[in-house]
Amino acid sequence: MHRRTALSVSAALLAAAPLLSACGSDAHPGAAAVVGGQRIEVSSLQAQVKDVRTAQQASPQSAQLLQATGDLSREKLNGMIFDRIVDQVAKDHGVTATRAEIQRTRAQAAAQTGGEEQLAAMLLQQQGIAPDQIDAAVRRQILMNKVAEKIGATNTPEGQKKLTEVFTAASKKLAIDVNPRYGAWDNDKIQLGSYSAPWIKQLTQQPPAIESGA
Repeated sequence: MHRRTALSVSAALLAAAPLLSACGSDAHPGAAAVVGGQRIEVSSLQAQVKDVRTAQQASPQSAQLLQATGDLSREKLNGMIFDRIVDQVAKDHGVTATRAEIQRTRAQAAAQTGGEEQLAAMLLQQQGIAPDQIDAAVRRQILMNKVAEKIGATNTPEGQKKLTEVFTAASKKLAIDVNPRYGAWDNDKIQLGSYSAPWIKQLTQQPPAIESGA
């Protein structure tokens, strides 16, 4: 049986960001980005941003949360692009995340943070994740952990380098093209422009926590 701590779940529920790209709004009108030939519509990005803003406004700490996430559009786009990269890496390595695994992992995280409400508040505050975005973030972490485990990316400099190389290769393979209004994607840093998300620091400095056996 595997166990996962709330920290390992929340630590990678974060987004990403990059530097250099091409095309943009003229080549792909209405698209915030094109990843692997698939569009991320501006409307989809705006919907994610709206969900987060709505949750923030309902929070007792709304003023602080709104101030802390001023560039939310780029933050969420960064995460949406990274999710496509995670999907590609997971496909390349034959790993999946079932609905049951997502529910179990989320329940474990909630139990360790004091309940579902506390988990949602923590993710909203620390990572700009709205309640209806939690399952997707948990899925991302499960897939990252499984990939890390499959390629033997342990918490060592070698393991860290191996994991980063895998994600960089997938990023390049997907030929990510970002609308210039949001910046440009950096394949080597696996991030959008100068935006530096907490999860990306963990990927490049410390591999995602791997489930510990019990």
